[in-house]
Amino acid sequence: MALEMRPRCERCAWPLAPDEDGAFICSYECTFCVTCANALNGICPNCHGDLVRRPRRNRSKAAAGIAAEG
Repeated sequence: MALEMRPRCERCAWPLAPDEDGAFICSYECTFCVTCANALNGICPNCHGDLVRRPRRNRSKAAAGIAAEG
């Protein structure tokens, strides 16, 4: 199952591209930009789980809507 790769920070609505290095997620895929993740001390305000760097998705595959094969 592929990650949802939400397009915006849930706290400030900053746009986050699938190949963005500055996106952080929790185990429920709540998504935050690096600024908000730092402000939240790396803890998701929704589930209180750890925020970790979201893996990047290849831009060409993301644009085509194709899930990366693993």
